[in-house]
Amino acid sequence: MATVVIQKRKRNGKKSYPVHYKDPVTFKSVHYKTFKKYKEAQSAAHELRALIDTGRLAEVKKPKYKVNLLTFKEVADLKLEVWQDRFTRKEIAKDTYEGYMWRVKVLNRVFGSRLLCEMSQKDILDYQSRILQEFSAATSNRSLFVIKQIFKHGFEINARLDDPSINIKYLSEKVHERNKFLMPDEIIKLVGASQQTRAKFYMPSLIYLGAEHGASKQEALSLKWNDINFNFDSQGLIKLYRTKNKKRRTEFLMPRTKQALRNWKAHLEYMRHRRKITEIKSDHVFCRMNGAPIKRFDSAWNAICKLVGFDDFHYHDLRHTFCSNLIMSGSDIKEAKDMIGHSDLSMTDRYSHLTLLHKKDCQNRLANHYERTGKIAKL
Repeated sequence: MATVVIQKRKRNGKKSYPVHYKDPVTFKSVHYKTFKKYKEAQSAAHELRALIDTGRLAEVKKPKYKVNLLTFKEVADLKLEVWQDRFTRKEIAKDTYEGYMWRVKVLNRVFGSRLLCEMSQKDILDYQSRILQEFSAATSNRSLFVIKQIFKHGFEINARLDDPSINIKYLSEKVHERNKFLMPDEIIKLVGASQQTRAKFYMPSLIYLGAEHGASKQEALSLKWNDINFNFDSQGLIKLYRTKNKKRRTEFLMPRTKQALRNWKAHLEYMRHRRKITEIKSDHVFCRMNGAPIKRFDSAWNAICKLVGFDDFHYHDLRHTFCSNLIMSGSDIKEAKDMIGHSDLSMTDRYSHLTLLHKKDCQNRLANHYERTGKIAKL
């Protein structure tokens, strides 16, 4: 990044702010301009950095305009107004507009307070890689699309002099498609490893929710005790809601998931009684003792995977584990789609190769049938 310095001077009781920059060719300090107000000097400094970083030094001595000092959130909110107007005029669908709103909300948690003119291409690439690692190429691409739209709008309203996102390519969803999953015995090992960590009270529930119900991280962390009925039809019922695609699923509780959740609830109640905590902030299942929702469990998850020796295994892969074992146990693709809450059958089609195992059982039964009936005919 270009070196630009704002100095502060005070002469005869009046303040001024000279701006200097280091010439990238001669490495000499060059005076650019002096401003009466610090905010004006700051705006000029951001403009200078952008011009020098993009190799447009010739424009430095004759600045054409000033950069509007807007944060990422401020520009994103302005872009949301554009999308809302398009939605009102029925140019985009309701689901599309709500999808944009949700992604902007997520992005604002990461970049919201940053000045748009200070963000670099590296910031975007790092975020792209992180979302790929935590979720999928598809999720990363959807986030990148919204980022690109925000930076494009920022360039149009003079919130920055260039668009660092314009040359960032979307990821190949086929190349980066994740199909890692665990077999039943490996799930047991993962739960066993979780009980050797500080997260031993709540992580078994999270693991079983992912492996036995296909819960995403967001579905699990947003789960509330009111969504669980332990006594329904003696088996129990659970409701899972995913804001990503607005899908709500209701399923019978699997035995191990039910027991793990009951153990976690009992531990919460015991610790709250022991510590005399009476004011509970929320009804979230996965929370601190005072009810404050748990937002991340990366450290606990990484420690568990390290203990059991699973390299490059993400919590999201437990959804693949759920689908894969569902199909291998005899369910078909359509049943798996409905169970996991996919909106499109093509999303579940990646597991179609596993149906060969189910077909093999069918063919073996057919072969036995032919063999048995053949022997009867001979008699």
